[in-house]
Amino acid sequence: MKAPGFWHRPAGFAAAMLSPLAALYAKGTARRIAKSKPLKLDVPVICVGNINVGGTGKTPTVTALVERLTAQGVAPHSVSRGHGGSLSGPVRVNAHSHSADEVGDEPLLLSAFAPVWVSKHRAAGARKAAQSGAEVIVLDDGHQNPSVHKDISIVVVDAVRGFGNKRVLPAGPLREPLDVGLARADMVLSIGGPKAQARFGGLNDLPDALLRLEGQLTPLQTGMDWAGLRVLAFAGIGMPEKFFATLRAQGAEIVKSEALDDHQPLSDGLMSRLSLEAQKLGAQLVTTEKDAVRLPASYRSEVLVLPVRLNVQDWSGFDALLSRIRA
Repeated sequence: MKAPGFWHRPAGFAAAMLSPLAALYAKGTARRIAKSKPLKLDVPVICVGNINVGGTGKTPTVTALVERLTAQGVAPHSVSRGHGGSLSGPVRVNAHSHSADEVGDEPLLLSAFAPVWVSKHRAAGARKAAQSGAEVIVLDDGHQNPSVHKDISIVVVDAVRGFGNKRVLPAGPLREPLDVGLARADMVLSIGGPKAQARFGGLNDLPDALLRLEGQLTPLQTGMDWAGLRVLAFAGIGMPEKFFATLRAQGAEIVKSEALDDHQPLSDGLMSRLSLEAQKLGAQLVTTEKDAVRLPASYRSEVLVLPVRLNVQDWSGFDALLSRIRA
């Protein structure tokens, strides 16, 4: 579902009319968090979450954290709810035997970097990861999930959109009031280019004690020459337009773009339509890494993938926190 335009404008009539519902939503979230008794594990837990709904860059953040921890000689495991998957878990994701329909697209993608556990009950998944040798657990999308004690909580935000009109659902894009969500965080990671970072609309809302990291999504260099390539681009991620902009920046000529719903199944019927349209336009089908794991096997050879990675400007604040919790 596309986010309403008023979510990203100064609060107006629509947001004001929805404020009573927003207050109820915020109260329900607060009550759920307050009533929980978080599981405290013997290994550190790093939570990657957000206060906004929609795509902010959590999956690339988890990937970057896992790669950094691994490079430092730490054995990380990731725990995910497995959005869109049918398995309740806890189950360790196996890219050779599991499908996105079973475990979700993000866990399947992340399993290439470190062990990933899917569990509808996060505490059960985290406990299983700890029992299976995890030295650090990276909890994917768990900022509003109170079932597991977090040693480091990272709030990820898109630097272009910031926190929108700073209202709670459905009056705005936030899952809870901004001050409440930030009070449980240790750091904010804003993702975007230099201009977006300079304009980041959340700076005045960040408590002084909150660490801030800046990151940017950049294409992974695979040797593919995108310059002048006619493409039909499709993406079922939180913000498809960001993927399309990245393709254009690489020099690709997007003759058609198809913005799908986040995690939308790539059925044979949908892919057949996209394939026929690409043929008529003389274009190459291109998608994201996350969408690629949902492709029907018969179409995987037809679709190019543009992978991106998160580059963080300065990891020192995170490294210092990690050293303290692992001491």
